[in-house]
Amino acid sequence: MPEFSWEETLYLRRHYVGKSCQLHFGISPLKITKASKQYMYDDKGNEYLDCINSVSHVGHCHPHVVAEGQEQMAKLNTNFGFLSDEMSIYAKRLVETMPERLSACYFVNSGSEANDLAMRIAKFVSGMDGIVCIENTYHGNLSSLIDISPLKLKRLGVEKKDHVHILPCPDVYRGKYQEGVDSDPGTLYIEEAEAMIAQLVASGRRIAAFISEPLLTHAGMIVPPKGYLKRIYSLVRQQGGLCIAVEVQTGLGRIGDVWWGFQSQDVIPDIVTVGKPLGNGHPMAAVITTQEISAQFTEFASTFGGNPVSCVIGLAVLRVIENEKFISSAHNVGKYLIEHATALKEKHKIIGDVRGMGMWIGIDIVVDRVSKRPSRLQAEMIAYRMKQKRIIIANEGPSSNVMMITPPMCFTCENAQRLLKALDEVITDVEGDLTAASDDRRLTNFSYYDFIDAERVNVPVDVLVLTAGEAAEREAKRELNEDALPLENKYVRLQAGDKYPPVDRYEALD
Repeated sequence: MPEFSWEETLYLRRHYVGKSCQLHFGISPLKITKASKQYMYDDKGNEYLDCINSVSHVGHCHPHVVAEGQEQMAKLNTNFGFLSDEMSIYAKRLVETMPERLSACYFVNSGSEANDLAMRIAKFVSGMDGIVCIENTYHGNLSSLIDISPLKLKRLGVEKKDHVHILPCPDVYRGKYQEGVDSDPGTLYIEEAEAMIAQLVASGRRIAAFISEPLLTHAGMIVPPKGYLKRIYSLVRQQGGLCIAVEVQTGLGRIGDVWWGFQSQDVIPDIVTVGKPLGNGHPMAAVITTQEISAQFTEFASTFGGNPVSCVIGLAVLRVIENEKFISSAHNVGKYLIEHATALKEKHKIIGDVRGMGMWIGIDIVVDRVSKRPSRLQAEMIAYRMKQKRIIIANEGPSSNVMMITPPMCFTCENAQRLLKALDEVITDVEGDLTAASDDRRLTNFSYYDFIDAERVNVPVDVLVLTAGEAAEREAKRELNEDALPLENKYVRLQAGDKYPPVDRYEALD
């Protein structure tokens, strides 16, 4: 494989990769060339602490997982239709982590494929087509899943289809019912869901399934109030529907103490879907359901789902989780992170809320704590400045203002201390920038160039960038709304005729 410079790689990407394929740190993206455990390395050899990569569940390039995959790849990798010790053993081992009634596996290649199959099973078995989901959630990249992903529908400006029914997001911090405002917000969310489902039934709508993460990642790292999912499951089952738990982000011990996120909510789903963490970066996913449901679903095939290499890798991941005690580690390190991040909240007024479980944590960045208005601008400033300190974080939620902390499971308390120290320093700087000039927080000498690598900018050379003060002023006037494009697209203006520096070396492509 030829090696290209950062500029050449960016040039090729801009010309041959779809424009909607987004990059982390889009103004000044990293070129990552290798990774190990909880660390990633760029093309200059700089080491970054990875605080977001839940895909590499047990750590980047874990030697046991890599070795098992390499050995099996040299031995056999074939499609479905043959007896395979690897598949049979892996299916048995995977269901042993589940409640007893969930004991039938289907293997596929991605979380999206798993969610699509789960919906197909629910519709086939129930004989109905209605899908109940939660506001601001996202369930995958297939057309059938965009239809039930309110977050994507909103961003695309697309109306929901008649068979899709959306419950309010049970956000007790910023939602319709809030802690400290309403006496019992959890009960109010449950009562509203009850009323909506009763209305559906009265109008003759039939529910095939309720689909939800146990903890709502894309909605802004939302932990549902106690008893919420349990009541929704009961309501849906009363109407003959099935309950689907999406464990793509929360499964395999990430939340600490238990294997699966749904166990923290005291529910047992009818169908569970798992994706990213199963293969530690290898493309594999699974659907687990009951034997009774499986017996009714008569038509399924996946050409490469459950191939021997994937199953061996999956077994290796389960083995590492157990041998290295990652579930208890997630509990302990996560507890440390949440406690100390909450302490930072007392120091920094732009931290509105800290929430989560285990190594699934959200830090909500706000304009102020009274209005709780999300601050996309400050959240993105924090992300870029953390990058300067060689720490990778990302922002999630409908307003992209919730700092998501979902590192590989080998993340340690020492890593947590480094993250928290850097976060304290960065937020102090950001708060200072936003108050130094005047009471209206308008800055005059601050722009992206203060916290990016000026030699590695993913925009034309003579770009004009709004200062943070101009951006904050426009945002305050609502000229920039919270649901607009990412920061790099909102605040960057290009001069007519700008061109990216030409690339001269193409012979390595031949």
